[in-house]
Amino acid sequence: MKTIRILTLIAIVVTSNFLGIAHAEPKEKAKDIVAVAVGNGSFNTLVAAVKAAGLVETLQGPGPFTVFAPTDEAFAKLPKGTVEELLKPENKAKLVAILTYHVVAGKVMAADVKTMKAKTVNGQSLDVKVTDGGVTVDKAKVVTTDVAASNGVIHVIDTVLLPN
Repeated sequence: MKTIRILTLIAIVVTSNFLGIAHAEPKEKAKDIVAVAVGNGSFNTLVAAVKAAGLVETLQGPGPFTVFAPTDEAFAKLPKGTVEELLKPENKAKLVAILTYHVVAGKVMAADVKTMKAKTVNGQSLDVKVTDGGVTVDKAKVVTTDVAASNGVIHVIDTVLLPN
């Protein structure tokens, strides 16, 4: 009888170890849009702009948000000195208008995208076009889709979007 109990105990320990019960690692906390952008490494200019515009807390909020995120290379396409000028405190309102033009309320995954006008958080609309060649948002090409965040999704674009 004692042997059966010992074997049962060994079986329980081996099974729990095999299933990961005894050594369960805590799941990594899902990252919000800002944390995903910071961790990516391709959005340094965007992150600096979000900070300068005072939008960090908003984009860390519950959302959900769909963000069309221009890469550092996209910002580099702007005329020389544009980014530096926009980051100045006196241009905060203009910077906020530009950045919020990149955000749509709700979580829109690539599979749900269709040719349409999408209302942005700044109140203006983006022209979203789906073609055989991919998806464009205004004149920006979507180069990567469905970058998941805990409070929405990021679609990477190759050009900074400028509102009217």
